Amino acid sequence: MSLINDMLRRKPVELLQGDAAKGGSGLRRVLGLWQLTAIGLGGIIGVGIFVLTGTVAATQAGPAVLLSFIIAGIASAAAALCYAEFAGLIPVSGSAYTYGYAVLGEFAGWIIGWDLLLEYALIAAVVAVGWSGYMQALLDAAGIPLPLWARGAWGSAPDCVVNLPAIVISMLITALLAVRMEWGARFNTLIVAIKIAGAALIVIAGAAYVKPERWHPFMPFGMHGVVTGAAVVFFAVFGYDMLTTAAEESRNPQRDLPRAVLLSLGIAMILYIAICLVLTGIVPYTTLDNAAPVANAFIRIGLPWAMVVISLASVCGITSVIFANLLAGARIGFSLGRDGLLPGWFAAVHPRWRTPHRSTLLLGGVTTVAAGLFPLDELAKLVNIGVLGAFIVICTAVAVLRWRQPDLHRPFRTPLVPLVPLIGVGFSCWLIWGLPWITYVRFGIWLLLGCVLYASYGRRNSRLAVMDKTP
Repeated sequence: MSLINDMLRRKPVELLQGDAAKGGSGLRRVLGLWQLTAIGLGGIIGVGIFVLTGTVAATQAGPAVLLSFIIAGIASAAAALCYAEFAGLIPVSGSAYTYGYAVLGEFAGWIIGWDLLLEYALIAAVVAVGWSGYMQALLDAAGIPLPLWARGAWGSAPDCVVNLPAIVISMLITALLAVRMEWGARFNTLIVAIKIAGAALIVIAGAAYVKPERWHPFMPFGMHGVVTGAAVVFFAVFGYDMLTTAAEESRNPQRDLPRAVLLSLGIAMILYIAICLVLTGIVPYTTLDNAAPVANAFIRIGLPWAMVVISLASVCGITSVIFANLLAGARIGFSLGRDGLLPGWFAAVHPRWRTPHRSTLLLGGVTTVAAGLFPLDELAKLVNIGVLGAFIVICTAVAVLRWRQPDLHRPFRTPLVPLVPLIGVGFSCWLIWGLPWITYVRFGIWLLLGCVLYASYGRRNSRLAVMDKTP
C-alpha cells in the first residue's frame, strides 16, 4: 500500500506556481514570444514539409492531401490547446512530465519524463542523420565530396565507418545550448526565419504555374486515403510541446507560452496547406512519389533554382529540429534531477552561463554517439510512440484537473472540455494502435528500466518523499 501511495503522490499546482514565482531555478529568462514561437516552429517544420506533402499526395490522398493536413491539424490542435492551458497554469520547466506529475501523480510523471528523455534524444539523432544527407548532397554538388568512411555509420553502406557530419552538427548545437541560451535562441530564430522564407518563396514562385484542372479528381483514393494520409502527416504537425520545456527561460511564461504554442501550430498549418495546393497544382500528383517531390516538381516546370532554395531551407529546417529536441530533452533531465527522481547532478546550473549544462552535455553526447555510430532505421520507430503517449497524458490531465480544481486561475482555458481532450486522446490512441509490434517491445523494455530506476531510486529520493520524511 505504501508503494501505491508513493506512486500517486502529486506535486500541488500551487507549489509549482510558487516555484515559478520565486524564479529560483538559476536559469536565465531571455526568451520572448517570437523566440518561443521559433522553437515551436523549429520542432514542427522539418524536412517533412518538402517530402510528406508530395509522397502522401501521390500514394494516399491525391490533391486532397490538404484535407489530410487539416484533419491531422485538428487532431494536433486538440493536444496543442491542452498544452496551452497547462503552459499558462504551470509555467515551469518539464512540459508533459511536470503537468503529469501535478495531476496524475509521481509515477505517471516519472514515466512520461523517462519516456521523453529517450524520445527527444532519438529524434535529434535521427534528424541529425537526415541533416547529414542533405549536407553531403550540397557538398557533392559543390565538388567537395566526403571520403566514404565519413559518410555514414558502420553497416549503413559499404566502406562507411562513421557519420561525421551528423557528429559535427550534434556537437555544435549541444555546445550552443550549453553555453548561452540567448545565443542559441537567436541562432534558432534566424534559421527558422530562413526556413519559413524558403517555404514562402516556393509558394509564391509556384503560384503562377498552378493549373486548377490538376486538382481533378480531387479525392482519387477516396475518403479512406485522406484519413490514412492524415495518420502519416500527423507526425509533421507536432513539435510545439518542445517550447513548453523552456518555461523558466521565458520572460513572461504565463502570457507567452500559450500564445507561442498556438502561433507555432497555426503558422505551420498555413505553410503546409499552401504548399499542398501549389505542389498538386503545378504537376500531376502521380509524379510526386520520390525522395524530393517538391524539388523535382519545380525542375519539371523549368525552375531548377528551386532545388538550391529547397536544399538550403531543408538544411535550416533540420538544424532547427535538432536544436528544439536537444533543448527539450535537456530541460526534462534538469526537471527530473531537480525533483529528485534523478540524481541532483542533472539539475546543476552553470554559475556563469546559467544553463542546465550537465543535462545538456549528457543528452547531446548520447545524441552524438547514436547519430554518428549507429544505423537508426529501426530505432527511429520509437520516436512516435513516446510523443503520442505524452499527448494522451496531457489531454487526460487537463480534463482531470478541470474536474478536480475548477476554480484555479487559468490564463488560457482549453475550450469544450472534455470534448477537445477526448479528441486528442482518441486520435493519439488510434495512431499508437497502428505502430509495428517491435515498437511496443522496445518501448516496453525502456519503460521496464524506468520502473526499476523509480523503485530503486526515485521513489525514496524524490523531493516529495524527502518532504514527507521531514518532521
